[in-house]
Amino acid sequence: MKPGFPNIQTAGRVANTALRVFNVLCERPTLKLNEARRRTGVSFASVAKGMGALAKLNIAREITGQKRNRIFAYDRYLAILTKGTESL
Repeated sequence: MKPGFPNIQTAGRVANTALRVFNVLCERPTLKLNEARRRTGVSFASVAKGMGALAKLNIAREITGQKRNRIFAYDRYLAILTKGTESL
């Protein structure tokens, strides 16, 4: 692992779910918890804990500021996708 990169395995008991949610974030870099639940087949509560672990590791960030219908973003991935697309 490269220095400065978070390690999902350090998330403890929720690491397996966090990894499954992370894989979905790689497919959809902005994601609602219900969509993650549907795509992983894991319960909503487990997905919420997994996403919380990713947020604590600064992998994902909640971008709505709401308590319900929250959307999370995988910022590093989005930065790669938008690099070089800045307007002139």
